[in-house]
Amino acid sequence: MSTLSGLARRLVNDNLLDEELARDSLTQAAKQKVPFVLYLTQNSVLDAKTLASVAADEFGTPLFDLRAINPESIPKKLVDPKLIQKHHALPLIKRGNRLFVAVLDPTNLHALDEIKFNTGINTEPVLAEADLLSTAIEAYINANEESLSDALGGLDDDELTNLDTEPGGDESNDDEGAEADEAPIVRFINKILLDAIKTGASDIHFEPYEKTYRVRFRTDGILQEVAKPPVNLATRLSARLKVMSQMDISERRVPQDGRIKMKITKTRAIDFRVNTLPTLFGEKVVLRILDSSSAKLGIDILGYEDDQKKMFMDTLAQPQGMILVTGPTGSGKTVSLYTGLNILNTEERNISTAEDPVEINLEGINQVQMNNKVGLTFAEALRSFLRQDPDIVMVGEIRDLETAEIAIKAAQTGHLVLSTLHTNSAPETLTRLLNMGVPAFNVATSVSLIIAQRLARRLCPKCKTPANDIPDEILSEEGFDDIGIPRDELELYHPVGCDSCLKGYKGRVGVYEVVRITPAIASLIMEGGNSLVIAKEAHRAGFNNLRISALRKAAQGLTSLEEANRVTKD
Repeated sequence: MSTLSGLARRLVNDNLLDEELARDSLTQAAKQKVPFVLYLTQNSVLDAKTLASVAADEFGTPLFDLRAINPESIPKKLVDPKLIQKHHALPLIKRGNRLFVAVLDPTNLHALDEIKFNTGINTEPVLAEADLLSTAIEAYINANEESLSDALGGLDDDELTNLDTEPGGDESNDDEGAEADEAPIVRFINKILLDAIKTGASDIHFEPYEKTYRVRFRTDGILQEVAKPPVNLATRLSARLKVMSQMDISERRVPQDGRIKMKITKTRAIDFRVNTLPTLFGEKVVLRILDSSSAKLGIDILGYEDDQKKMFMDTLAQPQGMILVTGPTGSGKTVSLYTGLNILNTEERNISTAEDPVEINLEGINQVQMNNKVGLTFAEALRSFLRQDPDIVMVGEIRDLETAEIAIKAAQTGHLVLSTLHTNSAPETLTRLLNMGVPAFNVATSVSLIIAQRLARRLCPKCKTPANDIPDEILSEEGFDDIGIPRDELELYHPVGCDSCLKGYKGRVGVYEVVRITPAIASLIMEGGNSLVIAKEAHRAGFNNLRISALRKAAQGLTSLEEANRVTKD
């Protein structure tokens, strides 16, 4: 005898659902805290139309076709959106003291009672198809999410300046905090942060000017304006961001640093590194989005050529030596370093990192945040690491001779060291160390591999169009004769632009110059050879420079010639 009840029993009796599957679905729906009907449709167990028809017959509740209702006629701001999402129930029509509510299960009296308590109006359920109800709820929430411009755009300058705020204390700090908590401001900031995450932006810029205020995203390395809130709100927007970042909102004269953690799902959170800067017309706030998933992409995703990947992996497998990653800010050095650390991160190894700042938390790795105010510098952290029985050490950046000497000493005494420098190419990295004052012998014997890199925008696969209009002489001038790909195998494309991308590009791909320190290059270092001489020897040894690597990416259809020129052409 089946112990199932309600709609589950009816579905089993009508042979629409196997009893074991029905039990499992009920259990999973309860675990996920979603209605049973919604679970069945979301997991394609049964179609929404069949479920709605059976439920209407089982419960004797009318089935309402949501396609027949005008969204504008749905009561606005009557029910808290959180309640609508929590119970998956949408108010449809208010007639006198009765509110008709679209639901998936009319026996969920708790939902109906909570809506009744919230509104003070008697509720009557009507059934709706699960997919149509989900779509309608999403549209309703989006339409009623009051944007900043909707909330404030109709006010004049005087009203904008004197918006009501919650009562504060006797300090301006408290007053500002109350203003910052104002609902439209909170919603606007939250929407900007979520939009930035959805679009894959790396940075968000909040910028006050004399007569305007703008918000920009850096997406795929390019800044673009996304919003222009009223300039009167500059102080409130910065105050809200400072509250979220746990900064001192009463201090506007000096730069401040902070962090925001935004939980996206139960298992995923996004960190924002926040910095404020006093400017002529207010505080500029820049948020760097730190997505820990980017540190776990895997080396195959980063865009290394096969020979470059092999050199990187072989060097990571060595017990000692130094790997240097170089390039300008925003070229992906951190992701390359973290990718290497993730490959090395095993139970048998002791890994310590000195970072400024620690951007992404890596489980199983001892990460140390630099603090110059108390004397915790890269050099000091490195000295401590060498007394902590390390196998692998990562230094966020070699900035001075002291740090360079300790890192090189570690690489020479049985440790694998990973670090970065701000130089333009691999050969320039070697001469930079020499110019710092590191003896040539130490550079030649400790540095194992140098990776110079850039990030090029990846062509959108949906809209890119073949570039058949580039003359052969132009291809030769650009350097395609030197990339090792026959002319008839080139797959060049132009960016176009569509709904799925930004001006023809979507995502980025790494462009790398990977140079292993061969005996010949080591000899040149010992002889005091400059970067041009070292670059020539690296090319002779078969190591592609950044320009050749970028042209190869263009020839493979991954990026455009225009983008290759932007990131590598002098």
